[in-house]
Amino acid sequence: MQHEITKAIPLLDSKGNLTQAGYAKKLLPIYDRSKVKGGFARLKEWDYYYIGNDKYGVCLTIADNSYMGLDSVSFLSFEGKPWEITKSPMRIMPMGKTNLPPTSAKGVSAITGKGYRMIFQVEEGCRKLFAHMEDFKDGQAIDVKVTLTQEPEESMVICTPFEKEGHFYYNQKINCMRASGQVTIGKETYTFQPEDSFGVLDWGRGVWTYHNTWYWGSASGLVDGADFGFNIGYGFGDTSAASENMLFYQGKAHKLSQVTFHIPMKKNGKEDYLKPWKFTSDDGRFEMDFAPILNRASNTDFKFLKSDQNQVFGKFTGTAVLDDGTKLEIKDLLGFAEKVENKW
Repeated sequence: MQHEITKAIPLLDSKGNLTQAGYAKKLLPIYDRSKVKGGFARLKEWDYYYIGNDKYGVCLTIADNSYMGLDSVSFLSFEGKPWEITKSPMRIMPMGKTNLPPTSAKGVSAITGKGYRMIFQVEEGCRKLFAHMEDFKDGQAIDVKVTLTQEPEESMVICTPFEKEGHFYYNQKINCMRASGQVTIGKETYTFQPEDSFGVLDWGRGVWTYHNTWYWGSASGLVDGADFGFNIGYGFGDTSAASENMLFYQGKAHKLSQVTFHIPMKKNGKEDYLKPWKFTSDDGRFEMDFAPILNRASNTDFKFLKSDQNQVFGKFTGTAVLDDGTKLEIKDLLGFAEKVENKW
């Protein structure tokens, strides 16, 4: 049985531990940065947005990881010969000075660095995302101007403790927002229209342990004309109170139990990320095949600091079962699945 948080509560107690571990369908726990006790050098805060359709997508990140800030812009093209470009300038010792908001529901996340700037602004009924980065592709700049609307009533919210005093992860994933706007790279313009373009927010705040690995998958789109999406994942912390696995259908969240990522392996024991994957669930409510298109991979290894990321974009086909037993047939739903190992 997974524990659901159903009313507003303080996220942390006087020792910096979670007051409740579990999941919610809205951002009910209240995050107060002043109550963090696990060490501000271990505090990680980020806003990550992915906006895409079946042809192309863009990823935007503003992250303050205490001793290291990471701001990132990616563009991905899924048609023809797929390609992607990611530029991720780092900042040294921001230590919370990025001032990311304590809630995803309001406020402004903004950063300016050498040759780039980003602004994520939450307004009544919409989220406005702006980004500019010089020398992004073949010496040309990228400009992003996107508005996200029709935010669903329910989302995935999870409070996950680590087995260490004062360490926790507080996370919200908002799927199935409709996207409008455009990305310009030099003379090329890529347009997002709300009929076929969707956005997801990964909003994270927490005090993390040094070495961890996570698995995350997400998709948003249409199934028989209705908004449908999912969030799946595992791999870090104590998830005995709840998993982060959820389906989203017509604005409502449907809680899943455990989902397993089956990543194909090479003979040398390494993952073969661009071969077909499978996803299974312990209750049979999420059964998917995944056909990869593109791997947004990066590996930064400074020995004591490491980030090995493989975010694979592709198409999901299979079945998903809602809380009332309704079975949805999913075919070629574009999304992503990733494995990330961090020493940070």
